[in-house]
Amino acid sequence: MTNIGTTRSSVAYLIEVLVKIVRDLEDTTAEMSPTQQAAHARAVQKQTAPCAPLPDFSGFHPAFLDHAGASDHPTPEGDVRRAYFLSYDDTRCEYLLADEVGQRMEAGQPMVSATFVTPYPPGFPVLVPGQLFSPQILEFMHSLDTPEVHGYDPQAGYRVYTSKALEIAQDEP
Repeated sequence: MTNIGTTRSSVAYLIEVLVKIVRDLEDTTAEMSPTQQAAHARAVQKQTAPCAPLPDFSGFHPAFLDHAGASDHPTPEGDVRRAYFLSYDDTRCEYLLADEVGQRMEAGQPMVSATFVTPYPPGFPVLVPGQLFSPQILEFMHSLDTPEVHGYDPQAGYRVYTSKALEIAQDEP
C-alpha cells in the first residue's frame, strides 16, 4: 500500500521484487511438463476468474420487518435481533442444501436464513438472520471458491427457518 509518505526508493524496491517473482515463476513453469503446465493454467484460471457479482440485499421476511411501534407505517428495516434469537430453538430450524433451497424458492416458498452466512474471504455476511434467500445469493455463493464459510455446513447446508417458525414470528409482536 502506498501513501503520501511512500518514497521513490520504496516503489523501486517493490518493482524489483515483483520482477524477481515473475522471473522465478517463468523459470518454474518452463521446467514443467505439458501436463503440469495445463494443470497450472487451470489453477491460475480458477483463482483469477471473476465470481458472480455480489448480490444486492434481498430484504427481510415480513415476519421480521421492524414496525418500530407504528403499525400503520412499518419501516423497511428488519429486526435482526428477533430473527437471531428465534433460531435458538432448534425445532424452528432445518438444514437445506443449496439445490433444495433453490427448488423450494422456485415452488414459491419463501426461504429465510436463520443465521449469518459469512464467506472468508471476503469476510462480510451475505445472509443475516431473517433475510430472504434470492437466486442471486445462491449464484454468488456457488461461484465462490472459499474454503471457509461461517454459517454454512457443506454436509448439511444452510440453516433456514421452518414454515411453522415463520408463522410463529408473524404472530408475535
